[in-house]
Amino acid sequence: MAFFKRFREAQRPRCTALVAAAGSSTRMGGINKLLQPLGGVPVLVRTLTALQRAGRIDEIVVAAREEDVVEISRLCRTYGITKCAKVVRGGESRTHSVLLAALEARPDAELLAVQDGARPLVTPELIDAVAEAAARTAAAAPAVPVKDTVKVVRADGTVDRTLERDALRAVQTPQIFEASILKAALQSALEAGAAVTDDCSAVERLGKRVYLVEGDEENLKITTPVDLLLAEAILKDREERT
Repeated sequence: MAFFKRFREAQRPRCTALVAAAGSSTRMGGINKLLQPLGGVPVLVRTLTALQRAGRIDEIVVAAREEDVVEISRLCRTYGITKCAKVVRGGESRTHSVLLAALEARPDAELLAVQDGARPLVTPELIDAVAEAAARTAAAAPAVPVKDTVKVVRADGTVDRTLERDALRAVQTPQIFEASILKAALQSALEAGAAVTDDCSAVERLGKRVYLVEGDEENLKITTPVDLLLAEAILKDREERT
């Protein structure tokens, strides 16, 4: 049994996680949300810990603001994030930052997993499930059904039309792709000046299909102070259940 487990492990594609952590946190009032405590542990550390524990992640590269590179490197040492190989300076945009991190990934990485640094409640199980799907399809991401009614609005603020909610999904991270596809997509988006809002959008520009897997309602992104309060409540509930 142990032999077959080692054989399967050797056969699976190597995967490097690229952590987007170079944002300006403008909607947090200028406070670096990634270094804010969540249950006594920095938000970014909780994200990195999930990647550390995920069986299908072999390496982590963090793209950070220049002024945070030393601090994030220190946190990785302090909290035992041994998979973190590099903390690199981010670029002028999220797309640029992810590309810079991708170029620093280990040469044998067949898959690249893009993870928002501000999604601290992501679980190792979700990460592994998306990686498994990406190994089959070359492009996969987690998503959850949209609960609210979504409307397209005209420039004057009036409603243009209402979208069919059943066909809508809110996409989360990690978004995992075959390495060559992601690098080409990011490079193309940068050269074209395309305003892509996530890495799936960059890949979709090249005509590639992205497959969605079931996400996690608790895998929220910390964007505003309210999100941090909600994350605290979810974390407390998790701890009470275990």
